[in-house]
Amino acid sequence: MTVQTPPKPEVKESHAWRGIADTEEAERTSAEQDDASSIKALRARGRKLLGSLIRPYRKVLLWTVVLLLIQNAAGMAGPLLVKLGIDAGIPPIVENENYATLIAVGAAFLAAIAVEYLTKRGFLSLSGKVGQQILLDLRRRVFTHFQKLSIAFHERFTSGRVVARLTSDMDAIRELADGGVNDLVLSALSIVTISVILLVLDPMLALVALLSFPVMLWLSNWFRVNSARVYRRTRETIALVIVYFVESMGGVRAVQAYRREPRNQRIFDDLNEDNRAENVAGHRLSATFAGGVKGIGNLTTALVLAYGAYRVLHHQTDVGVLAAFVLYLRRFFDPMQELSMFYNTLQSANAALDKLAGVLAEEPDVPEPAEPKPLPAARGELRFDRVRFWYHKDKVVLPTFDLHIPAGQTVALVGATGAGKTTIAKLVSRFYDPSEGVVSLDGVSLKDIAEPELRRAVAMVTQENFLFAGTIGENIAFGRPDATREQIEEAARAIGAHEFITGLPEGYDTDVRKRGGRLSAGQRQLVAFARAFLADPRVLILDEATSSLDIPSERLVQRALRTILADRTAIVIAHRLSTVEIADRVLVLDGGQVVEDGPPSALIDGGGRYAKLHEQWQDSLV
Repeated sequence: MTVQTPPKPEVKESHAWRGIADTEEAERTSAEQDDASSIKALRARGRKLLGSLIRPYRKVLLWTVVLLLIQNAAGMAGPLLVKLGIDAGIPPIVENENYATLIAVGAAFLAAIAVEYLTKRGFLSLSGKVGQQILLDLRRRVFTHFQKLSIAFHERFTSGRVVARLTSDMDAIRELADGGVNDLVLSALSIVTISVILLVLDPMLALVALLSFPVMLWLSNWFRVNSARVYRRTRETIALVIVYFVESMGGVRAVQAYRREPRNQRIFDDLNEDNRAENVAGHRLSATFAGGVKGIGNLTTALVLAYGAYRVLHHQTDVGVLAAFVLYLRRFFDPMQELSMFYNTLQSANAALDKLAGVLAEEPDVPEPAEPKPLPAARGELRFDRVRFWYHKDKVVLPTFDLHIPAGQTVALVGATGAGKTTIAKLVSRFYDPSEGVVSLDGVSLKDIAEPELRRAVAMVTQENFLFAGTIGENIAFGRPDATREQIEEAARAIGAHEFITGLPEGYDTDVRKRGGRLSAGQRQLVAFARAFLADPRVLILDEATSSLDIPSERLVQRALRTILADRTAIVIAHRLSTVEIADRVLVLDGGQVVEDGPPSALIDGGGRYAKLHEQWQDSLV
């Protein structure tokens, strides 16, 4: 009997994925979202970040404020000059053909235009320069902080979210910096200035014009509340699109290998459709608000014209005043529309600033010591003293772990998956700090060693060692950038990589391309070994470092490993027991505890767990 598959189960999966990603993207707990004090603290954090970015440019920004005020004054002069031209310039022409006043008004009008142009140009140049410098500082600060944060942070903070912080969030702030500030501030300044001028010109006409103000305030508040909600969803949905895109492209080999492109396409389309719908809702709100502002403006203008004409006919006001009123009303309602258009820009920048401030507020789980202690002469003695460790409180990985590794000893860690092997390696590398107890190097707690000195003393080679875009020589010298070409080649020879490197089209100058894609897995691992050998640490950790190698490459590396591990402390984690055989000592782990400890040959003769593992490994080679 054929079992019918339910149609499009992937759509449900897409909703499940969106729920998980949405939880990640929120970057705050649900309690924080519902707690007004937490939201207030988040906003304060964003303002504090903005203040720290602006502070170095206070003098320049003061000049931009002066230019903005002059620009606003020059812009506001136009309708007043029109009034003056009509009321004071035309009567002399009619009476005795005297054009002097009208010519003076025209010259003043041209001067106002010139001043407005020059000050606007100066403002945009200065503010644009400051804005780009602030963005440069912010990008640098965020990138530097991301690099300082602990491995634990990067394991929970997805790469897609990192990309979103440095792309869409930065773009939101850039959009505001590239003219948005000018439009927002100038629009608000124009509304206030025009309101004052209207009251001075004709209080009665001004009262008629300002009758629309309560309606405008209500409409603006309605738009502010609703657009904030819609915009928040817009930001969340575009972030999910970016996160899923990065995840899909990162796993594109698995996707193509299992022919799961249709499934990923459906999930992406679902997320993309959510983003489209939220954007449409935002545009609908903006259209409603902009149309409302336009309608109110036209109605107010009609009322002012009608009442103004009545006052002119009854000699209660001048024609020039009415003309100025109409011109000012247009300048009054146009900024209201501009504010609606740029409100989303402001909301976007505020939300982005809050997110970036949240990232910058993250503290490393393995902080730098306040008073670092210098390491003694290079030896490499490691000690675990009553160490306990857990990733989550309810699941202890290492329960009261004690271990002493003398300087220069090579120790192999074996055991089932989850036994604690990689955790020990991460603690020695200080990617994590122990939950309790002390891990020390040469008698100094790792917590008291400055990070640069610790990184020089301890190096790790893993099975997925990352190669950066660039040449093979640059990747080998990654841990020792001042190395000469001779030292780079000597390191490659020592681990057996020189032959395959010189066989490449450009030798050591061959570009490995993205993530070392031009090289095979075995070749990438050999380059990683050469990098570690050149760095010359006193403690070297090999975490499944030979698992990517084929048998000939592994044999070549086995010979090189004896050279690499000589005269230094080494921790070797491997399932291939051919690598373990070069160790001075083997620790068999189970549940974070050492259940066997001794030289490989002694453990094989002892008939314990390691002996069984060795027997199974030998059988697998037959």
